[in-house]
Amino acid sequence: MAECIAASDLLRFSQFISSHMGLHFPEERWPDIQRGLRRAAPEFGFTDAEECIQGLMAAPLTRVQIEILASHLTVGETYFFREKPIFEALKERVFKELIQSRRETSRRLRIWCAGCASGEEPFSIAILLSSLIPDIKNWNITILATDINPHFLEKASQGLYKEWSFRNVPLDVKENYFTKSKDNSYQIRADIKKMVRFSYLNLAEDTYPSLLNDSNAMDVILCKNVLMYFNQKSQMKVVQNLYNCLVYKGWLIVSPCETSHILFSRFQTVNFAGATFYKKVRRQPNPVLDITASSQSVSDSQPFDLVSAAGPNSFPSADLTPVPVPEASSDSFTPQPEFVHENGPAPFEEALSLYAQGCYPAVVEKLTGSAGEEIRAIALVARAYANQGKLADALQWCDKMVQADKLNPGAYYLQATILQEEGRIEGAVAALKKALYLAPDFVLAHFALGNLTRQQGKNRESERHFRNALLLTKKRELAEVLPESEGVTAGRLAEIISRML
Repeated sequence: MAECIAASDLLRFSQFISSHMGLHFPEERWPDIQRGLRRAAPEFGFTDAEECIQGLMAAPLTRVQIEILASHLTVGETYFFREKPIFEALKERVFKELIQSRRETSRRLRIWCAGCASGEEPFSIAILLSSLIPDIKNWNITILATDINPHFLEKASQGLYKEWSFRNVPLDVKENYFTKSKDNSYQIRADIKKMVRFSYLNLAEDTYPSLLNDSNAMDVILCKNVLMYFNQKSQMKVVQNLYNCLVYKGWLIVSPCETSHILFSRFQTVNFAGATFYKKVRRQPNPVLDITASSQSVSDSQPFDLVSAAGPNSFPSADLTPVPVPEASSDSFTPQPEFVHENGPAPFEEALSLYAQGCYPAVVEKLTGSAGEEIRAIALVARAYANQGKLADALQWCDKMVQADKLNPGAYYLQATILQEEGRIEGAVAALKKALYLAPDFVLAHFALGNLTRQQGKNRESERHFRNALLLTKKRELAEVLPESEGVTAGRLAEIISRML
């Protein structure tokens, strides 16, 4: 018979994981905690759930412990085309309109499945787009699929599913997009599998939007059955970040049980038959400027860090891990006397605040005049354009950066990230190699080359770049913010690379 955990212990543990992980478990969901802890206890080296509670609460949680707990306290069970009204609305309204508007221009679509579990949802998106776009090979389609559970991501990347994943799915989906194997599993078609990129991302902790993890300039974000696990403070933080990840007129989709007028007040609510979507319609939210609160100095030993913090982590937020990450990014610029106006902050410092709040058009407007001649201002404008999905404009400003300082490796790195987003992989690789020629210890350039060469099937070269990046991160302090990372620390990147290897 399963042991029964005392209510007082469940109360203390629910409060503990709320403060450390942002997860919300009211009393009616305490049985979920008990079931999850029984499964997790052996992984932590404990004999039962009660001992597990006492052991975990004896010290701050590590990131590994957070990930193990998240994998057992959240449900990863899903299936293809789950919540049919949502996919009907995507097919008949959202995707058709996007495809029509982009066909004569960029032929580019970006979709993010945040909390993808074992991969059925992003593959459903890939199948749907494949059926809607006959010439899909001529399009630049990005389907990013992220999750906090490495086991889910490993399963998803295999693209292999059992019959249970196809319940309530039309028979022709299996027949047209999967191959049945001898053990009665179904392998997804290679061209569909190639459309989806799986990656680790912790919505409660990691930095997004960011060019580093490709979470910027999204047309559609699906974040279903994820927000319901977070407490209110974490929900607000995640929704704000997702808002900033969307382009103007982009769509956020949550599960019917997660809809909220208060939580999504910055969005326009759009009701379809059986589904509610949220649309980003405000170009420039009214910012509350706070320039000085997050300003810190930049070390002269990092000359290729072109832009100060300029990301969601530039502003104070709840510290959800025991790693001593500062509330503000440690590579922020301190305004110098020549940049400070008598009647207020300098244009660049004001633009940083606007950028952190997702007001990307306002950043461009602020810095494209006389204030836009500094290399750091040029870089910030390029990032602002990229986060709006205006890649041609972003590349023009990258070219301007290179012309302004041909020996600055950060300029080539930013150029590479935008070329990658355009699907110009060879150009991105060439730009990254220029960055490494100028700065052989440029951590993110090695990491980016590892990702790109992996996409090209050059596994040995990819592993070499990942290991170089990992070695370089270990030479830094865990909490040190990496140049060009928009807030990612050396310790965090080391964990990501280790998991990928």
